[in-house]
Amino acid sequence: MTGTILRGRVLTFLDEPQGINDEACYRYYEDGAVFIADGKIVSVGDYNKANIAGATVIDHHPNLILPGLIDAHVHFPQMQVVGSYAAALLEWLYTYTFVEEQKFADPEHSARIASLFFDELIRNGTTSAAAYCSVHPQSVDAFFGEAEKRNMLMIAGKVMMDRNAPEALLDTAQSSYDDSRQLLAKWHGRGRALYAITPRFALTSTPEQMEAAQALMREYPDCYVQTHLSESMAEIEYAHELYPNAADYTSIYERYQLLGPKTLFGHCIHLSHREVEALVESRSVAVFCPTSNLFLGSGLFDHDRLHARGTRIAVATDVGGGSSHSMLRTLDEGYKVMQLREQRLNPLRSFYMMTLGNARALSLEGTIGSLVPGAAADLVVLDARATPAMSLRMETVSNLAQELFLLQSCGDDRSVSEVYVAGHAAKSAVGMTN
Repeated sequence: MTGTILRGRVLTFLDEPQGINDEACYRYYEDGAVFIADGKIVSVGDYNKANIAGATVIDHHPNLILPGLIDAHVHFPQMQVVGSYAAALLEWLYTYTFVEEQKFADPEHSARIASLFFDELIRNGTTSAAAYCSVHPQSVDAFFGEAEKRNMLMIAGKVMMDRNAPEALLDTAQSSYDDSRQLLAKWHGRGRALYAITPRFALTSTPEQMEAAQALMREYPDCYVQTHLSESMAEIEYAHELYPNAADYTSIYERYQLLGPKTLFGHCIHLSHREVEALVESRSVAVFCPTSNLFLGSGLFDHDRLHARGTRIAVATDVGGGSSHSMLRTLDEGYKVMQLREQRLNPLRSFYMMTLGNARALSLEGTIGSLVPGAAADLVVLDARATPAMSLRMETVSNLAQELFLLQSCGDDRSVSEVYVAGHAAKSAVGMTN
């Protein structure tokens, strides 16, 4: 059978790790083969048992081959606000982010940043993401157009925002509905594109606009919803001022029936018991954004509390509040957040979260996030010896968990040796090899 075999040390998760010694949660091949054809995974197993007749073999030893990394919450218009100095979320938003997002009224600027954004994802080993565009429809066209060129599976949507922002960034309840509906009809299900109805957050949407988002969700129940929830105490206080009859922040979204298994709530740091139960009952997803939470001083995500109640959890960079496009750097910060909470994030769980865990959170298990027959051939090749310091540390690494923790703690884009999107080499193709 014609196709390509990627040879290397192959790792894929089968389920959520129950501890650092849980070998049943993953499948690992020291000399493995991932057979891919027509953009899909055909088989995964030992290289010496693979049927290689007629197939091209690419040997990535001694590196690790894993499913492509997944980012569950990122703002593509915010690339040029990364590292902007501010005391807290709302100051950062109004001082930098809203200023930058106004530029996306220009289709040429949208197209330029979209191209650079996808370059950066690939450079860091991320093959799928859930992204916010700007309020401008042309930003959505630029985003999905670039994703289509690269054949990447992406979730995204136009931000809906009709108050508490500069005039140049405001739409209306009706125009946000009309624009979102047209974009949804154009892009949702086209190739690998999936649409997310995207009211930015309750602070920037009137009740009328929330009703428009609700109407869209009723008409297109297979779409995603993405928004923000309980990122900072000042945000929560302001939400109560704007929706004085709401019992809590989460109940604002509940009122408009926006909770559900395809609803992605960024942050979820300061949640009451009732709010956690509402997420659990609706199967909504709490998205852990450690780098931005630390950078903006928003608070420490209580992973174990939410996990113990059965909350579905994803993890994300949240660029540009987050300071890196790297999921490796993101989980390094996640480890530190949990340390401060007196919780433990072992490396098996970290890599599960970046791959199969995020795929499950995005309702895409079997499509991305694991190396199984029929899944998309989106993969990343990781080099734990990418820097002199890492190479020196690898001299003393004695098992897989230690190697994963080194990649998580010290790795970055330099550790990403190659990326495959639908079976095609993507990092080397754009001249971004180490």
